[in-house]
Amino acid sequence: MLTLPLWMITILSEFAPAMYGITTWYKVEVLVTGAILTTGQRTVSAILRVMGLSQDRNYAKYHHVLSRAVWSGLDISAIVLRVLMKHFDIGGPWVFGIDETSERRRGEKIAAKGIYRDPVRSSQSHFVKASGLRWMSVMGLTRIPFAQRIWALPFLTALALPRVTTKTGEESQKP
Repeated sequence: MLTLPLWMITILSEFAPAMYGITTWYKVEVLVTGAILTTGQRTVSAILRVMGLSQDRNYAKYHHVLSRAVWSGLDISAIVLRVLMKHFDIGGPWVFGIDETSERRRGEKIAAKGIYRDPVRSSQSHFVKASGLRWMSVMGLTRIPFAQRIWALPFLTALALPRVTTKTGEESQKP
């Protein structure tokens, strides 16, 4: 059983109502703590190695938190926004930003894959296309006291479906 510092328990306890089941909640605590301690890529396997659980018999159960456990991503994003506003409120107006990022993916089974303009490799005179997934992120822009600058703190990320043009010229979202 984990023994976490009080500040971490205070913040994590706000997410408990969105997780259904005490065993899922215990695994979430382990994964969040390990994600804070892990350097490099924050994969579930790397997190479990840092937490000393790489030889655990129920190793795959921690992966199931992200793939099979019942929880609502929309509920979690509302809680993240509430926590951000509570802990980083400086008394001024809140500014929100929206950003999109492309994830290059290949394969026939990826249904939401589209072809998008690559903003990094493109210029005004040269157009470069990239195939993959497009993610839209909404973040709160706030001044972080210890960093002395404004940070974008994401609280909601969603997959943007590509537009498809039919033979009649109508545009629709790809399912």
